[in-house]
Amino acid sequence: MSAPDKIVVLDRDGVINEDSDDYIKTPDEWHPLAGSLEAIGRLCSAGYRVAVISNQSGIGRGLFDITALEQIHAKMVAGVEAAGGRLAGIYYCPHRPNDHCSCRKPKVGLIRELAADLGLGSLAGVPLIGDKLSDLQLAKAVGARGILVRTGKGTQTAAALGDESELEVYCDLASAVDALLARDHE
Repeated sequence: MSAPDKIVVLDRDGVINEDSDDYIKTPDEWHPLAGSLEAIGRLCSAGYRVAVISNQSGIGRGLFDITALEQIHAKMVAGVEAAGGRLAGIYYCPHRPNDHCSCRKPKVGLIRELAADLGLGSLAGVPLIGDKLSDLQLAKAVGARGILVRTGKGTQTAAALGDESELEVYCDLASAVDALLARDHE
């Protein structure tokens, strides 16, 4: 890939920040995972664009509103920028699982929007890093390179998948980024 085409897509909860079964509803509840913001900074320094794609059904469930989500994202963006990074976009699905929308992962609506906005002709081989099966299914659906991290729900996802010899699994985002950047130098 040439420098402008290098992109990494990240899930948010459980990859960048701590996840909660009670949802992340306020900026005070949003806490970055150790090393995640710095990992995004390293990707950006290496010429990657980094985008976030996230299911946020707490909106559809009435647990928080768009204003709260924008405040959470402002905190995340500030943290990423303080670590030397920049997000090329944040895409989220506000719907509940039973709303049958086209944007909730693993459906491809959001990632197609991301690709159009960022001028990507194809998502083939694009690293998509997540902690849930829906992230991996989305990657497969668009030909991206699904990468699992064991933070968030990742340990349970790995256990449910069993021995997947083709699946890349790392302990956290920082380790996944280390591996991506090491491959760039091979």
